[in-house]
Amino acid sequence: MSDDLFENTPTSSGDYDASSIEVLEGLEPVRRRPGMYIGGTDDRALHHLVAEVLDNSMDEAVAGHASRIEVRLEEGNRITIADNGRGMPVAEHPKYPGKSTLEVILTTLHSGGKFSGKAYATSGGLHGVGVSVVNALSDYTRVEVARDKTLYAQEFSKGAPKGSIEELGPTPNRRGTTVTFVPDTEIFGDRKFNPKRLFKLARSKAYLFAGVEIRWKCAESLASEEVPAEAVFKFPGGLADHLAEQIGGRECVTAQPFAGKQAFPEIDGLEQGSVEWAIAWPLYSDGSTSWYCNTVPTPDGGTHEQGLRAALTKGLRAFGELTGTKKAKDLTADDIMVGADVMLSVFIRDPQFQSQTKDRLTSPEAARLVENAVRDHFDHFLSDNMDRGKALLGQVMERMDERLRRKQEREIKRKTATNAKKLRLPGKLTDCSGEGDGETELFIVEGDSAGGSAKQARNRKTQAILPIRGKILNVASATADKIRANSEIADLSLAMGCGTRKECDAENLRYDRIIIMTDADVDGAHIATLLMTFFFQEMPDVVRGGYLYLAQPPLYKLTAGKESRYARDDEHRKELEETVFKGKKVEVGRFKGLGEMNPAQLRETTMDPETRSLIRITLPAEFEQRAVVKELVDQLMGRNPEHRFNFIQNNAGEFDRDMIDA
Repeated sequence: MSDDLFENTPTSSGDYDASSIEVLEGLEPVRRRPGMYIGGTDDRALHHLVAEVLDNSMDEAVAGHASRIEVRLEEGNRITIADNGRGMPVAEHPKYPGKSTLEVILTTLHSGGKFSGKAYATSGGLHGVGVSVVNALSDYTRVEVARDKTLYAQEFSKGAPKGSIEELGPTPNRRGTTVTFVPDTEIFGDRKFNPKRLFKLARSKAYLFAGVEIRWKCAESLASEEVPAEAVFKFPGGLADHLAEQIGGRECVTAQPFAGKQAFPEIDGLEQGSVEWAIAWPLYSDGSTSWYCNTVPTPDGGTHEQGLRAALTKGLRAFGELTGTKKAKDLTADDIMVGADVMLSVFIRDPQFQSQTKDRLTSPEAARLVENAVRDHFDHFLSDNMDRGKALLGQVMERMDERLRRKQEREIKRKTATNAKKLRLPGKLTDCSGEGDGETELFIVEGDSAGGSAKQARNRKTQAILPIRGKILNVASATADKIRANSEIADLSLAMGCGTRKECDAENLRYDRIIIMTDADVDGAHIATLLMTFFFQEMPDVVRGGYLYLAQPPLYKLTAGKESRYARDDEHRKELEETVFKGKKVEVGRFKGLGEMNPAQLRETTMDPETRSLIRITLPAEFEQRAVVKELVDQLMGRNPEHRFNFIQNNAGEFDRDMIDA
């Protein structure tokens, strides 16, 4: 980051002493940096508060202790979630004399009953921060607990108790926990809960666990044609019911969807969870996907998605071999999944997510468990009714033929350009043979050292490597002449082969994926930002078409005995130390850069499609007008440092301290 951003900031060392060091206690870190815990302070974050509390009630239901949950939206942005589960413990906590366990749960980060796995075999809440974060970011919170035929209550404001827990008297016919809260306007401004969004959330939870009944209520003033004042959700068929409702009267390739559920094998007498799925292939549809882990939506998919894709691909290839369709061996997961309506829900022990907002599941074992569980059922689905299996295979083969046709057209264009124009490729580019059937990838890596490791780790048929020299030119603040004269920019443009600016045509892109692979540190993030800026400005069609990705290399390797895990960042490292390696002596190795990793490690963690994680770089709907996105890029990457400084000042609350220091 440029020094001129802070030219008016006092730098005297006399201003920095022991008194400068703040120690944030209790829930104050949450109020200072809500973005670390709920991903920001926007509408999505506001509604995430409801999901955190609702997930706790769902965990009670999945564990077999609750059968009913009520979600009630009232005027004044007030919401109540109640269940008939066991009720939060209310006795004095042994570690905090004088405090009830309820107060500890509501006011202490990383407190909860889901770390050991004794209270819950599978759960959506893992880090012990959910309800305490909701409490911290609410102007008013009230918790009522009906336990042992007695009713207790305690109220809080902005994370602090307003008084001690109260015993309100006997309640012989009631049990469970009721949480009522009003989000703090100091954090969320005038944002209001969207009744339609909450209604859909409550309904989806009922689909995810067939044994639970969810009751919805909202104030008459908030009801509408789409959102009734009262409703009851209970779906004995689970995801199959959900899929049938979503498909409606649309004609599908198979008369019956592929749906089912399967428990995972126990290990040492412990349940490992289960998987439920429902898939249909409508004849005319763009398709949709819904992924869940322990009833929590994971919109970016993850390892459970990988397991399902592997089961479907291997199953349909095997069915093709069984029916003498030799070309079926060339099928890919995308051929099967594109256009399908897919729903997948897993319940697993100690799941790992990419962030606190749980957008992506990263538990490695989920892929294996899901693949093994689904594969046998899919084989039976195809072969039990040969006409059904052949109909699906035929539809997927048509999609494969169309994909191969487009690939052949690209290859012809590529060869024509090479032969007719004698296309010059960058000298540092280590190209692939292009035999990946729509799976070719270009890795843009930082430096020759990382490039050397990547070349040894790559799949020569499908993966190309282009090393770049450090931080490339910031195209957002450079003149057109300077951009044209820059050798790194020229190499990037030549390697892509699709033109720039108005001449950019993603159909001519020489690869199916472009993957930015930089070190997992501040400098790496800066280089990745410069590269994303380059693609946004110079090759917008590449971004708009979904061809651009960020690799996710690890920063740490954690080892305890024979068990090793990789951590993406400090937060992930802390999470692993508090879950997988809790109570163990852990040896921590820090990777200084990609060049420090041996090729086998780089392949396993960052380059192998079976084990890696990628983030697809996308743009919001406003990109069609470009105004909103371009304004933000200009603010952050443009020539005027005052714009960047103002942006940092206005948005500092949404970023953690490491990001600000960067």
